[in-house]
Amino acid sequence: MPQEIERKFLVEGDLWRQDAVASSHCVQNYIPTSNQVTVRARIIDNHAFLTIKGPTQGISRLELEYEIPIEHAKKILDELCNASPIEKTRYKVPYQNQMWVVDEFLGPNQGLVLAEIELTHPDQPIELPPWTNREVSTDYHYHNAYLARVPFNTWPANIE
Repeated sequence: MPQEIERKFLVEGDLWRQDAVASSHCVQNYIPTSNQVTVRARIIDNHAFLTIKGPTQGISRLELEYEIPIEHAKKILDELCNASPIEKTRYKVPYQNQMWVVDEFLGPNQGLVLAEIELTHPDQPIELPPWTNREVSTDYHYHNAYLARVPFNTWPANIE
């Protein structure tokens, strides 16, 4: 089964921008579930996806993703999600022969910038770029599903 294995870090400063090779606009939101399963609709530029993720175990979890018609994604976002949509610009930033993704959040999450790297196995060694800061891979506050319910700009100062 497809697994998502990723590490996530807070980003410090703007040095990463000089190496960014591509960017895309992303809007996503979550369908409420009663268990630890996450169901997300996402529109990235002119493509749309429905993603189902299982419970997180460490830094990995089951991930199933399907491309869907953009009209279906818009309908899901408008009618089936009850949290604030996540809006961000996603950048691809190569570093030491690995491709990082940097998400610069907009709207109620503006000011938050996170870097992620997808791994092939949980113990895969990585070299951290100089613009990464504290690792937040296992901190649920930085999961997009949490940010949709409790936007970054509403957090008390002691969470960050």
